Amino acid sequence: MKFMDYTKTRFVGLHLVFWVGVWFFFIYFFSYNTTNSAYVIWFSSFLLPVTMLTTYFTVYVLLPKYLLVKKYGLFILYGLYTIVLSTYLILLSIFGSFMFLSNLKITQVPPMSRNFVFVLLLVFLVVSAVSFVRLLTHNFQTISRNKELENKLLEGQLKFKEQELQYLKKQIHPHFLFNTLNTIYGFSLKQSKQTPEVILKLSNLLDYILYQVQKPKVPLQEEVLHIKEYISLEKIRFQDTLKISFVMDEINENLQVAPMLFIPFVENAFKHGSIIDGFLTIEIVIKMKGTELEFTMKNSNKQDMDSLASKGVGLDNITKRLNLLYKENYELKVVQENSWHKVFLLIKDIHG
Repeated sequence: MKFMDYTKTRFVGLHLVFWVGVWFFFIYFFSYNTTNSAYVIWFSSFLLPVTMLTTYFTVYVLLPKYLLVKKYGLFILYGLYTIVLSTYLILLSIFGSFMFLSNLKITQVPPMSRNFVFVLLLVFLVVSAVSFVRLLTHNFQTISRNKELENKLLEGQLKFKEQELQYLKKQIHPHFLFNTLNTIYGFSLKQSKQTPEVILKLSNLLDYILYQVQKPKVPLQEEVLHIKEYISLEKIRFQDTLKISFVMDEINENLQVAPMLFIPFVENAFKHGSIIDGFLTIEIVIKMKGTELEFTMKNSNKQDMDSLASKGVGLDNITKRLNLLYKENYELKVVQENSWHKVFLLIKDIHG
């Protein structure tokens, strides 16, 4: 409440100072080539309310209600009415001053105050100047509001994308854990001596999934380490029916990628790959070409692309996550050729 009172007081104070300045402005010009200061002061005082009325009507009615809302026809019409009425009031001020201040003696009237065109121009100069400032202020406020709305919109989009990314991650995690728990379940049924080893490897993967994956990026070497741990789990399950090769170039240890970026592809290779000629064959290559990171994988497979698309961690899910993480900075190709399911993922400008 106190702030509102202060704002209103400041508003009134500024307007008062401005109109006192206009009053002195009139006195200065009408005092030219005359010594009749009393006439000049009274004439300026009569003219000031006319100027104020015209200015406030223009600024608070014509501009906001017609010009700024693009009602140009009505703006021109009411603008003409305003000019006519203002001109009439200015004429009344001139003749009223002549009648009551000069005793009807034209020689006592200051030359500038009896020049109708000059008086008219002076009044409308003030109106035009205030209107111009008002339009500039409105334009600045509009730009500021639009910028603020744009920032809020961008902030909302970023929050939405972050929530969507978290949702996609959560879709991957249960799927990954479900497959691994199935493996442990199979070993426990067989009472395999390798069950403790599998559980230990799973605990390492759980640490990565539950804690490290919450980070926006992780070192590529860490991502590769957990891919290898997952592969070692699957080696125990597949025993002698698995042929797998993992080739990776020497890569800068500071290079970082989004967590769980490659594991879904590897997981799907094991889950949906086919044993052909007695083996499930998987080949993985990770290498750098300049600033581009290439991930290539292929696995033996007898299924067609349509059946694969409806199973496992869907390609649509992975693509959405890549769109959120790397936007247009990646290239993904998934094809089925003969008995091979092939994945090619290229992250462009990985350092950018």
